[in-house]
Amino acid sequence: MKAFLLGAGIGSRLRPLTDHIPKCLVPVGGEPLLGIWFRLLARHGIHEVLLNTHHLPDPVRDFVDGWKDAALHITLFHEPVLLGSAGTVAANQKFVAGEAQFLIAYADNLTDMNLAQFVQFHAAKRSPFSLGLFPSPEPSQCGIAELDGDARVTAFVEKPAQPRSNLANAGLYLAGPSLFDLIPRKPYTDFGFDVLPKLVGRMYGYAIPGFYRDIGTLERLASAKAEWAARANVSTKVNRLEAQ
Repeated sequence: MKAFLLGAGIGSRLRPLTDHIPKCLVPVGGEPLLGIWFRLLARHGIHEVLLNTHHLPDPVRDFVDGWKDAALHITLFHEPVLLGSAGTVAANQKFVAGEAQFLIAYADNLTDMNLAQFVQFHAAKRSPFSLGLFPSPEPSQCGIAELDGDARVTAFVEKPAQPRSNLANAGLYLAGPSLFDLIPRKPYTDFGFDVLPKLVGRMYGYAIPGFYRDIGTLERLASAKAEWAARANVSTKVNRLEAQ
């Protein structure tokens, strides 16, 4: 499977940190977010990735050039003007030509989730589109989905004034070629506003088990870093006990 990894965001809510560091290279636990994503994708059998750039592209290019895992082939796509999350995918349709399905992930989220379980969910639902979801403490700031008993998305609203759910768009999607018929051809196209509402009733929502955090603000980043470190400590202790 191939993947789009969307990492071109400016990260204005993370300033002043992102005045000098691209959002996708913000370190967590001593490792840039991109490194965490690259390892996660490769670990689950994804070996071709298209990564878009915009803000501070040179450090991203340097990081990719220095990536030593030959199992992951990374294609860079620079956007002098941002195209939007869906716009990037539409502009690179040829990257997934002939693919039955592909992954789309926003690189500014932090997770160690099992991507294979998401793929299994998508296959079981025989869905044209599957949407990763996580419980948000601030649902009015997110794209919010409502699900029926079969996990079918019955409603989706971007940043609702009165949220009817706390299941937020995780910026993690599985899709097939039919997706391209739904993306408007305009200079800037966003999944949350322009595409996902069209899929209501046809897409399924996958409630991500385990750790998945939006690191879009300095407060969320600090909280996610603390949780990530705590998880690493627990994992280290478990490994030591198993080795004894």
